[in-house]
Amino acid sequence: MRAAAEKEKQMAYKPKSAAETKARDLGLALARIAEGAGLPASIGVDQVRRASPRLTPLAVGQMVRKERDTVEATLAERGLALVDYSDQGPGRGMEFCIDTAT
Repeated sequence: MRAAAEKEKQMAYKPKSAAETKARDLGLALARIAEGAGLPASIGVDQVRRASPRLTPLAVGQMVRKERDTVEATLAERGLALVDYSDQGPGRGMEFCIDTAT
């Protein structure tokens, strides 16, 4: 009986992947910038990079494409929402529009 309870407890914990951690970092960086700039906020990838240097433009693009749910959930925890995201391609920039969640 005790072994079954212990096994269930171990199964409940799922460590976050590196991608999930970076996606959460992106969400937190976007939230900090938006809260500081006022809402709605248009945020460029350069602002994100200054707020969190480990978030390179390549990593930011990958996080939005692959872990968008995590980014949006992180923003939602702070009462914010990702209203729009545009990627103009390599060297032309990315932009996020953050506003209060409705």
